[in-house]
Amino acid sequence: MNLRCFIAIEITVQIKKELGELIDILKKYGGDVKWVMPENVHLTLKFLGDTPEDLLPKISGSLLTLMSSYKPFNIKVYGTGVFPGRKNPRILWVGLEGPDILKRLKDDIEGAMALFGFQKEDNEFRPHLTIGRVRSRKGMINIVSELDNFKEKDFGTISVDRVKLMKSELRPKGAEHTCLYDLQFS
Repeated sequence: MNLRCFIAIEITVQIKKELGELIDILKKYGGDVKWVMPENVHLTLKFLGDTPEDLLPKISGSLLTLMSSYKPFNIKVYGTGVFPGRKNPRILWVGLEGPDILKRLKDDIEGAMALFGFQKEDNEFRPHLTIGRVRSRKGMINIVSELDNFKEKDFGTISVDRVKLMKSELRPKGAEHTCLYDLQFS
């Protein structure tokens, strides 16, 4: 059986709370946005998609070996914005500022997962936390304008000492995420 999986860094409860407060402010504008439930906010390092269940122990073993070469580091959760641009936003995000080690971690995971047949992403890695996906332009002028008020906001710091191999189940009320493997740095 296949499971819908991804590899991610968890966000602290306090930062999720702050992001929830931001989402509540933005929701007041009535925009046509699919909001991410604050408890589901995370930094995706690699989306695997449909993954054979019997491959999961091998993937986690590979990741655990990879994690042994990393030491804990911090990421600052800072600022807000939209992708691809203000005129036609598709993704509403909160920014992440971290050391170059974050990009190296992402690249190493991409390489390790390619050995299992997962396609490498060609897009430039721009670390962010997605808080909403825009469905139409309704209310977007006001939402983007409100987001500008948080461009300089410091939401806190995440101490990264592990990655998680997660399962995502799509439900009518939104995705439900479950940790399959918690892979700590050595």
